[in-house]
Amino acid sequence: MKILIRGAGDLATGIAARLYRCGHEILMTETEEPLTVRRTVAFSRAVYEGRAQVEDIEAVLAGNMAEARQILSDGNIPVLVDARAAVREAFRPDVLIDAIIAKKNLGTAITDAPLVIGTGPGFTAGVDCHCVIETKRGHTLGRLIWEGTAIPNTGVPGNVGGYTIERLLRAAGDGRIRPTVSIGSRVEKGQITAYTGGVPVYAAMSGIVRGMLQEGAMVKKGMKIGDIDARCELSHCYTISDKALAVGGAALEAVELYGRMKGKYGLVILAAGRGLRFGGDKLSCLVHDKPVYQYMLDKAAAFSGVEKLIVTGNERIMEAARQMGVTPVENREPERGISWSLKLGLRAMLEKRPGVEGVLFCVCDQPGLHAATIQKIWNRAAVRRGRIICAGHEGRPGNPVLWPRAFFPELMAREGGVGGRAVMARHPDRIDIVESRETELRDIDRKEDMEEVWERRWGI
Repeated sequence: MKILIRGAGDLATGIAARLYRCGHEILMTETEEPLTVRRTVAFSRAVYEGRAQVEDIEAVLAGNMAEARQILSDGNIPVLVDARAAVREAFRPDVLIDAIIAKKNLGTAITDAPLVIGTGPGFTAGVDCHCVIETKRGHTLGRLIWEGTAIPNTGVPGNVGGYTIERLLRAAGDGRIRPTVSIGSRVEKGQITAYTGGVPVYAAMSGIVRGMLQEGAMVKKGMKIGDIDARCELSHCYTISDKALAVGGAALEAVELYGRMKGKYGLVILAAGRGLRFGGDKLSCLVHDKPVYQYMLDKAAAFSGVEKLIVTGNERIMEAARQMGVTPVENREPERGISWSLKLGLRAMLEKRPGVEGVLFCVCDQPGLHAATIQKIWNRAAVRRGRIICAGHEGRPGNPVLWPRAFFPELMAREGGVGGRAVMARHPDRIDIVESRETELRDIDRKEDMEEVWERRWGI
């Protein structure tokens, strides 16, 4: 797959290495003046040196997309100076990984690629990315988070060789850095290691210099400019770290999981109900200045790599769906029940994607549903093929429901207002429930539902 990595520092390089060695096509972006402390194991070095070799992999600076494609064809990794990763429009990656490690999101959106991965604090899975990789050293390092955030930044560096704060070298003044020692050099506590803005920077401990910013880089007082390692293993200065490999392994896990889903599933939104119990067009009612139907369209937008349809007879919903890349399927006979909408959606999906392995059906009046829950259903389907996967709470199944291909004939045979529930009742041993919040499963049936406090009832 084509993978775009924002950032080319040491952690980003660990990610790139793991993915590259598994045959994926990697393009990386960087700023005009990268400030990578562990630059001997970072592809960001290519920005000011032209090329960067890390272990057995070479990255090459590219001036434009045409040069990047040539570097890719040569079997190397191109690095583009493109802080905003605008190249994603031309590259059209399958996966975008934000590995800037800025402790905040600098512009990455969940819609930037079919799979978007955030690394470290500052990202929320299901909101601005599909999953987050934990980067804090410790028991959870390298874990994939499919809902929520990584551990917040504590400001205290991880323990390496028994030292935390002491191992860092920080700028003593504003200005350009002039190192007095090189990466790989041994230093003693109290030794001058660099000058920043003409002010000396002293080592707070003895050990080997594992990282140091390049000479001439502009720094601010207090900025991290170097790293001392008490273990004094010279090879650690020139090989990818355990942390970077762990983070890279997590990225590889997410990418491989997406590879098992890519192009195999479709999403159908059911939005053709007559609203008899509600007494009108409930889907067009405004909630927080947004119509109810828009909540599901917004969540569907998070899955750009999935074929998406919406079954409805409402012209306004059709037009809104088209604008968001969701294909409308017209239903002018809502009185035939939900089974008719289900069949229309399934038939249209099979026409557009004849080989689809499964279809996820969502109802449009479930505003509290989280995009993260939809993602977890995809994930479960990728490893539990042939199962009916649905959201649920404490063992009670709800919507949405992903139906594997084996059940399509039974769904097409349904009539009236029962839909897929009767099929599920016949196959209880084939159902997997993805645990969700109870508020996510609530839908709008009556006008009284609209009168409750939305934050309490749906959590939105």
